[in-house]
Amino acid sequence: MRGHVATVETRVAARRDDVWRVLTAPGSRPEIMFGAETVTDWQVGSPVVWRGEWDGKAFEDKGQVLEVDAGRRLVVTHWSPLSGAPDVPESYHTLTWTLEDDGAGTVVRLEQDNNASPEEAEHSAANWRTMVDGLRTVAEGEHGARR
Repeated sequence: MRGHVATVETRVAARRDDVWRVLTAPGSRPEIMFGAETVTDWQVGSPVVWRGEWDGKAFEDKGQVLEVDAGRRLVVTHWSPLSGAPDVPESYHTLTWTLEDDGAGTVVRLEQDNNASPEEAEHSAANWRTMVDGLRTVAEGEHGARR
């Protein structure tokens, strides 16, 4: 991982496979990725696009799928034009999702690299906290009752 790493972790009261299905589901949900629509086939090397609207502005974030271990680990690159950074490889972050059973649910961990400073990493973590909390809300609502 490059630069300072933003890390967010939470426990989800749902099975790991159910959390994975929510994380990789097509379409959009207001609770996840700021309501963006996710477009990808989740195959290594494939593009991934997140389209949505934030504060009244349309956005289209993009990246590439780097690693898929279904139900356990997902690694993608991510770049957002809203960052103000140019669309060059040095501006992309790597997002690493890890899902682990904890006996009573799933521990979800998200790491984002390539932050320029500890303060930038803290800011990124706060933004990703919203995403991870939304993932937990949806997974527990849709799948937690099946446990």
